[in-house]
Amino acid sequence: MEPETPADWWGKSLTVLKLEFFQRVLSAVKSKGLKQDMISKILINYAHNSLQGLVAKDPNLVKGSLLDLEVQKKQRVIVEAIVSLLPTQSRKSPVPMAFLSSLLKTAIAASATTSCRSDLERRIGLQLDQAILEDILIPANSHGHNHSTIYDTDSILRIFSIFLNLDEDDDEDNHLRDESEMVYDFDSPGSPKQSSILKVSKLLDNYLAEVALDSNLTPSKFIALAELLPDHARVVSDGLYRAVDIFLKVHPNIKDSERYRLCKTIDCQKLSQEACSHAAQNERLPVQMAVQVLYFEQIRLRNAMNGGQNQFFFGTINGQFPQRSSSGAGSGAISPRDNYASVRRENRELKLEVARMRMRLTDLEKDHVSMKQELVKSHPANKLFKSFTKKLSKLNSLFRINGIKPIGGKANSESRFPFQKRRRHSVS
Repeated sequence: MEPETPADWWGKSLTVLKLEFFQRVLSAVKSKGLKQDMISKILINYAHNSLQGLVAKDPNLVKGSLLDLEVQKKQRVIVEAIVSLLPTQSRKSPVPMAFLSSLLKTAIAASATTSCRSDLERRIGLQLDQAILEDILIPANSHGHNHSTIYDTDSILRIFSIFLNLDEDDDEDNHLRDESEMVYDFDSPGSPKQSSILKVSKLLDNYLAEVALDSNLTPSKFIALAELLPDHARVVSDGLYRAVDIFLKVHPNIKDSERYRLCKTIDCQKLSQEACSHAAQNERLPVQMAVQVLYFEQIRLRNAMNGGQNQFFFGTINGQFPQRSSSGAGSGAISPRDNYASVRRENRELKLEVARMRMRLTDLEKDHVSMKQELVKSHPANKLFKSFTKKLSKLNSLFRINGIKPIGGKANSESRFPFQKRRRHSVS
């Protein structure tokens, strides 16, 4: 355990002051050049001591009561004062992410001013690559709302937008640099910029999987979050697919248009083999997506086979011929591994064909319904056609009795049947 410095115990002694005197003292020492990390420690200690005493201990406390409103008012005043004393906003701020998150949660619960919440949202957005899932699970303010969501997704949408806009600003700054300075590739997989984007994309996918369990979350808000990241931000789409599947399971009655738009956010080419196998058999997904998944999986298998053939071809050129087996078996023998791969490939092709048949069946059903509607609309003509066919059938039956060839038909066994019957009767 590190010993406390004079600055540490001096900072802790400020926590006993009332809010008004605390603001005056801290503003004075800030103007004298106190370090920002020291200011952050003082604010964390003061917030911990002052806000902890305002937490209601009574579990039977009714929301909206006078006591609850009084606690909210005190929380709001303290949070707004602490936010006004925070160090300057920057991507390398000494203020911990967990402290900023707790301040934002308290500000939303206490109905703080819009400027206070916007300040905290921007600070979190600047350091979003340092956040964990717990930091962005911000409860919604449910006062006066009977069917509100569990989490405040609007605030998180703004926070991620701040981070992405900051990323775009960095891209513009990089384009303005001289070519001599552009030696380092900022978009390479190992660059700090790309690493932070990948962290944020995984964070968003985990957040989507968590909020998808909320039955009161509307599809429009979930889609807005799912469509937020650019295409290059996700290397693998398994996390997003998992979140979408959870949302469809919890919300089975959403519209087909919303279901299709939701699944459209998933890049099927970035799904792993396990995710593709699950998606191909997932009945909650639209048929179009199942076909698309099977199509890209077939392309992947074809490319893998072509890659193996190219490797064999270039290996023979370099003199690396495959060794024959000593048992004398020919080169045409198929190993169990190749046989298994062939069976799996045929299975995927069958699934693709079944999906195509399902789509064709759906189209035929739609055409059948439309044809029925058209026949109902053309009722008089249909009635005339039915009466004409009835008269024609009567004429054909009359001609059959008289042994005459029916209209529009050939002589069959039925036309010869009366003659055969009379001949059999005369013989007996």
